[in-house]
Amino acid sequence: MNFEEPLNKETIPLLMQQLDKLNASNIDIFDFKQVERVDSSGVVFIEYLHSRFVNAEFINISSDIDFTLQTFKSDLDEKIIEPVKPGFFENAGDIIYKTLEQSKEVMYLVSDILYWSIVGIFNHKGQRKDAVAQQMLLIGIDAIPIIGLLSFILGLILSLQSAAQLHQFGADIYLADLISVTMITEMGPMLTAIMVSGRSGSAIASEIATMTVTEEIDALKMMALNPIRFVVVPKFHAMTLCMPLLVTLSMFVGVLGGAIIGSYYLNIAPGLFWSRVFAISSLRNFTIAIGKSIVFSWVIVIIGVYYGLNVKGGAEGVGKVTTASVVASIFWIIVLDAINSLIFYY
Repeated sequence: MNFEEPLNKETIPLLMQQLDKLNASNIDIFDFKQVERVDSSGVVFIEYLHSRFVNAEFINISSDIDFTLQTFKSDLDEKIIEPVKPGFFENAGDIIYKTLEQSKEVMYLVSDILYWSIVGIFNHKGQRKDAVAQQMLLIGIDAIPIIGLLSFILGLILSLQSAAQLHQFGADIYLADLISVTMITEMGPMLTAIMVSGRSGSAIASEIATMTVTEEIDALKMMALNPIRFVVVPKFHAMTLCMPLLVTLSMFVGVLGGAIIGSYYLNIAPGLFWSRVFAISSLRNFTIAIGKSIVFSWVIVIIGVYYGLNVKGGAEGVGKVTTASVVASIFWIIVLDAINSLIFYY
């Protein structure tokens, strides 16, 4: 079949009618020698010919027509290559690579925070006035009621459960030993860290994540203000100062709950109970507890800042990183507490 006119939107309808009248088996050659121009409709028409007349031969296609075909072709004939599912070793390698990259980012962030925190002790340049005091109010003072209440209730519950068992063996006085050691070495620091993580750690992560999403972090950089020094360092200093005080409060209130149970349930004189508490409580245990509280405070701030700076998306992303930061903080608090117990008490 010979084409004697340009293949465009005006000529193609007539050609389609002619093809419908012909027998497809009788057509084996399409000659484009006299075709001077092809538009996008002509490209679609030629592709139609290829699909309908599979065995036909297309001859005398000029270079201009071939260029037009290559430009406007629909690629319907190309095979769709399905993505290959990664295997076990590829998944494992991807996890290891991402973990190493994430660890490197965390190390950079930790070094940056520690450096500017040390510098910030002696030089307050680049920080808001009274920023540390304001953060201490939010992190420390405002947290006293909830930490005091929960520590007191925890001390009551531990003492009540322990007293029921100790009373069977006539070892009532050892309630003071149990509750003091438990609250000072383990429950006081860990309970306080978990509550501060859920309360202040989530606030840190959501605040920095919101600043990242709204480009306030970029605005600080444009104003020649270091975001770590301006935003993070006051929180780091406040958390470092407040956490040991909150842990000390938790210890005392928890032991106070034990003293109430010992007095009303086991009839232990308050003076005898407290003398036993001070006798069994060593400076070593108290020092370890305060050391743990400082480490926990650093973990809470660093994790909150890391997730806040790496937020993706809008408001939904802020919620996700806030939840992830609290989960990660609690996880590392428990892991570090277990490591501490193995080091100092094994």
